[in-house]
Amino acid sequence: MTTTVIRALTPELGLFIDGSWTGAAATFSVLNPATGKPLASVADGTTAAATAAVDAAASAQPAWAATPPRQRSEILYRAFEGMRRDAETLAALIAAENGKSLSDARAEAGYAAEFFRWYAEEAVRPHGDYGTAPAGGTRTIITHVPVGVAALVTPWNFPAAMATRKIGPALAAGCTVVLKPAAETPLTALAVTRLLTEAGLPAGVVNVVPTTDAAGIVTTWLADPRVRKISFTGSTRVGRLLQQQAAQRIVNSSLELGGNAPFVVTDDADLDAALEGAMIAKFRGGGQACTAANRFLVHADVAEQFTARLAARVKALRVGPSSDPSTEIGPLISATAVRNVDALVRDALSRGARIAGQPSIPPDLGGYYYPPTVLTDVPADAAVVRQEIFGPVAPVVTWRSDKELLDLANDTEAGLAAYVYSRDLQRALALGEALQAGMVGINRGIVSDPSAPFGGVKQSGIGREGARAGIEAFTETKYLSVAWPQA
Repeated sequence: MTTTVIRALTPELGLFIDGSWTGAAATFSVLNPATGKPLASVADGTTAAATAAVDAAASAQPAWAATPPRQRSEILYRAFEGMRRDAETLAALIAAENGKSLSDARAEAGYAAEFFRWYAEEAVRPHGDYGTAPAGGTRTIITHVPVGVAALVTPWNFPAAMATRKIGPALAAGCTVVLKPAAETPLTALAVTRLLTEAGLPAGVVNVVPTTDAAGIVTTWLADPRVRKISFTGSTRVGRLLQQQAAQRIVNSSLELGGNAPFVVTDDADLDAALEGAMIAKFRGGGQACTAANRFLVHADVAEQFTARLAARVKALRVGPSSDPSTEIGPLISATAVRNVDALVRDALSRGARIAGQPSIPPDLGGYYYPPTVLTDVPADAAVVRQEIFGPVAPVVTWRSDKELLDLANDTEAGLAAYVYSRDLQRALALGEALQAGMVGINRGIVSDPSAPFGGVKQSGIGREGARAGIEAFTETKYLSVAWPQA
């Protein structure tokens, strides 16, 4: 099925500009992480294509901004219905180019579709204010207008959800967009774009430029005075560079960057619930998520029991290609990713850590696999604790006092997500408030929801996606002062 789906996308004609699919002088290969072999050849967009995409978006912007919210809403809702109808096809495509298990890919397809439904609903909810100025003599009207052409840059780890989480609110707000999907996973973005056109999206409102020249494309967009918004999800390192570039023209910026999420297990935690949450928070998508639990901070009184039970669960995980429905953990995205994760584990082992649990990987798999791993006796200053792992490795660090816990948890530049398990809800909430993170899961191992504001603090980013905040990120506040004669 996957081969047929990819052929139907005609990815060699993968540039979508002003409502037309076109090719490029060159193509690049998208690899299947399960085999390391090519899945498809995709049109490789150039800076000239990037400019043409802005030309189309800028031309379409006035009419799209003037389109009644109900019409924008209906297009988004039809796109949601298309994604729900084609959920299995999208899941197969995500699994093929990203490598995550089919169950994880199905979950992403459903989650991604919900952003179109949520913003179809938000598009028709007016937001503004009206009142009398304190001094009298005027009335104040506050409204919100589209920021303008928005450049969207998405990562490879959630190729559907990161696209819809940005496209949905941008279109609902009345913005046109230019999108650069990750070179590792552009096929899903092309499929979502086709569903938008099927839903009746006018030409030029969404334009897509797959490319191997990410820096050249994004620099072209940020240097173009018609581009008034950058929304980026990716590494903190790249986010810093984009913020510097955006500052040159004071471009409205939303940056969702790296994480180093602590997963806190207190001495009174329900260990059954904590283990269930740990398996989701750490191993969903093979740990390749910015919200993934990165460090397991477990109270010393329950650490031995928690670690042994987690290790047993991890040893039983089925590792394999996403084409196998029984697979629970697929490959990592690339050979480089495998090397990076392995280096972190080897460093921890050299510093006294031990492997508590690890399944075997069939030797004939090929591809970019790394065994899910539980590490114990991990020093708190080991690289695997200090850096974002982005892989299926769970290092366990122990603590005794809440102060020691918070010192460990907050000793990082990142502040995206955190997780707390405790039977004492008041204690859990107090810890959640003290943790320096933009999102905290209390007795649950997942925090993402289209109706909730997604984002971090410190060097994990600027702004929020999802909820009402997501659409506000694509608007500017406008204030009208109306002369009003005194009675």
